[in-house]
Amino acid sequence: MDTATVLGLLRRLATAQPGAGALRLPAGLSAQRALEAVRAAIGALEPPAVSAPGSAPRSGALRVHIDGASRGNPGPAGVGVLFLGPDGAVVERLHRGIGEATNNVAEYAALLLALERATAMGVQDLEAYSDSELLVRQLQGRYRVKHPTLRSLHATARERIAGFHRFAIHHVPRELNAEADALANRGIEEAARIVPRSLPAAERRDIG
Repeated sequence: MDTATVLGLLRRLATAQPGAGALRLPAGLSAQRALEAVRAAIGALEPPAVSAPGSAPRSGALRVHIDGASRGNPGPAGVGVLFLGPDGAVVERLHRGIGEATNNVAEYAALLLALERATAMGVQDLEAYSDSELLVRQLQGRYRVKHPTLRSLHATARERIAGFHRFAIHHVPRELNAEADALANRGIEEAARIVPRSLPAAERRDIG
């Protein structure tokens, strides 16, 4: 999500009214969501944190928002990737269908596409943002990777990450990842349109 959207969320939070020792939030905005919005905004707007001891802060890191979507879990799935420059301007948007997959597999597929494209672009410093807590926590080493399919995808992701000078991944609320989500769903829809209707369903699901 770009800086303008983050600021828009903060402006909504700014309409909260002070009370006696409390803050009255706008209708429909819970205290938890407000805190998540503030934390996400801080993460998006502050300079990237140094990930390795002794490393100096580097300017010009590329940001990428990723998302995977599955309609059926498992079902037709797609991935969306949004690259943003240091100034928040859109660098590139990617989307594609990946056939039938679960939500978690689609989330990893989105990450792998982002890493592949960033490598091809010559990116050395990459900040990734995802609304998948499982994906983020597994890559941070906070959650174990138990499923065999995810273990394989996780290993591939770690191999690709090792090629960057610096990589960090952050969890953000879904509303701050809306454009990547829209791209993932667009990937599903476009893949569905190119599948010949005459093919049996069992064959159609493997295309894309």
